[in-house]
Amino acid sequence: MLKKLRKEIDQIDEEILKLLNRRAEVVLEIAEEKRKKNERFYVPHREHEILQRLTRLNKGPFPNDALRIIFREIISASLSLEEPLKVACLGPLATFTHLAAIRHFGSFAKIIPVDSIKDVFEAVLDKSADYGVVPIENSNEGVVSHTLDMFMDVDLKVSAEIMLEVTHNLLSKSGDIKKIKKIYSHPQAFAQCRRWLERNMPDAELVDTTSTAKAAELAARDPKGAAIASDLAAKMYDLKFVKRSIEDNKNNYTRFLVISEDFPPPTGKDKTSIMLSIKDKPGALFEVLTPFYKEKINLTKIESRPSKRKAWEYIFFIDLEGHINDKKVLKALKSIEKYCIFLKVLGSYPKSEIMNKGVEVR
Repeated sequence: MLKKLRKEIDQIDEEILKLLNRRAEVVLEIAEEKRKKNERFYVPHREHEILQRLTRLNKGPFPNDALRIIFREIISASLSLEEPLKVACLGPLATFTHLAAIRHFGSFAKIIPVDSIKDVFEAVLDKSADYGVVPIENSNEGVVSHTLDMFMDVDLKVSAEIMLEVTHNLLSKSGDIKKIKKIYSHPQAFAQCRRWLERNMPDAELVDTTSTAKAAELAARDPKGAAIASDLAAKMYDLKFVKRSIEDNKNNYTRFLVISEDFPPPTGKDKTSIMLSIKDKPGALFEVLTPFYKEKINLTKIESRPSKRKAWEYIFFIDLEGHINDKKVLKALKSIEKYCIFLKVLGSYPKSEIMNKGVEVR
């Protein structure tokens, strides 16, 4: 019976292989048609439609989470037949932002590691990258201010968001906790693993690094060193797991934004991000928020920070449910214009579904 079932599996696998190659042939035909019309080869909202449709059709027992990952890789591999997508993210390779980019674009995308958030924006602006991935906030540590500052100065759009569960690992060359005298990591990783470190490694020297990937690189050269870093870093730097998931708060997520020159059309389950500055007078914020209330638009985030252009002037970063093309969203934004010194729509994009075993900023 087992032999018969295995033979059936082999036959199914062969059929899947034939279908994958047929799909690739159709993709190349579509690419040729787009080339004739001078259209963009990659259409993000089409990928979103494919994944949403397949998860709706899936009756099981194959899990939807795995289905999304498999088809994202199929789409990524198909795109690479024409030309791999170029995606800029915070480097070096094996940072958490790198892992976020892979989760969103697939492992066939060409990842371009750069030194700073500013460099990610500039790579998209000068077209050395098709897209950029930048951290925007962590559920425990809050907003990434530098990303918000860049949106003030650069005319790029938010075309997607990536929401991933945070997990930190203690890694070393030997995998032996008794040999560890020094631990390398990014300050945020240390902050999120503080209680575990105090209980289990109270005498270890903690050394700040520019990224968790850099920490892994240093640990790989230090026989008495270890790093707090990602699964990807363990693989890339040939490190062993001393202890997995040492973060203090298991309900911990990081949100990333995908930046590009434009944003996708409505999908029906969208989010819009805006930035605005209001007049310095009593009730100004109330006046701005009231139109959203009247149109029954849910605001999922409001963050304020100094504009850095004028003393006591603040910029508000707001996320709201809906697409900029929705009538009620357009009406609300039109209503608040008269109360704003500055108003900028950063983009409208599909709401992200949280993916497990994800990443943390850098």
